[in-house]
Amino acid sequence: MSPTDDSSVPQPGAKTAPVLSVDRLSKSFGSNQVLKSIDLSVQTGGVLALIGPSGSGKTTVLRCLNGLEIPDGGRVAFAGGPAVDFGSPVNRKQISALRDRSAMVFQHYNLFPHMTVLQNVIEGPVQVQKRPRAEAVSDAMSLLDRVGLAGKEDQYPHQLSGGQQQRVGIVRALALKPSLLLFDEPTSALDPELVGDVLHVIKELADEGWTMALVTHELAFAREVASEVVFMDGGVVVERGHPDQVLRDPQEERTRQFVHRLLNPF
Repeated sequence: MSPTDDSSVPQPGAKTAPVLSVDRLSKSFGSNQVLKSIDLSVQTGGVLALIGPSGSGKTTVLRCLNGLEIPDGGRVAFAGGPAVDFGSPVNRKQISALRDRSAMVFQHYNLFPHMTVLQNVIEGPVQVQKRPRAEAVSDAMSLLDRVGLAGKEDQYPHQLSGGQQQRVGIVRALALKPSLLLFDEPTSALDPELVGDVLHVIKELADEGWTMALVTHELAFAREVASEVVFMDGGVVVERGHPDQVLRDPQEERTRQFVHRLLNPF
């Protein structure tokens, strides 16, 4: 299934306006300011890769976009709405509107252990989006086949490998038909030999025109799939640009240090 299968999802190709615009986003946990006036945008069909050291604020950005964390300030706007100004009090309806436009694929899968694969996938479409169960099941079966999991619909998460669980997580996100897919280090919890299968699925989704923002330490993968790379450190955007520029010829010394350390670990 591609984004064009649902008219509510932006069509790939036309890049005249961003799917998502983020202005001056800030977030603190107690006295620790994790995000400091972050500006970002993601174009239709684009892939934004967020890179940077642990603790730089990358995952917090994604969680704020999906309404899992409430920013202290700034503005998050999706094309066609919603636009939420966190400089003013926000309500549950506004947060729910953000969640309706994006879907998160988590680092540690976050599947419901007491539910089968199929039940995990259709939970959101049926319970949250109130879609007919038959429609949700049909979509789920097609998506499971799409990622090589046909025949696994009645199994439980503990019966699957880590790579298979993560592919279920991807299917669960796709089943919601979001405007924006969010990936939080989708391969970091996997055994090295399972990483390739998950990256292959994400690459195919990018090729199909899905709009994404992903946090990753897989720099070679980011260089291949991203339309823009943003390097964060200390809660700020240090450098941004085309993958070839940021990852091959970074302009900022801190970016150069980070890229060199990841590409030359020994």
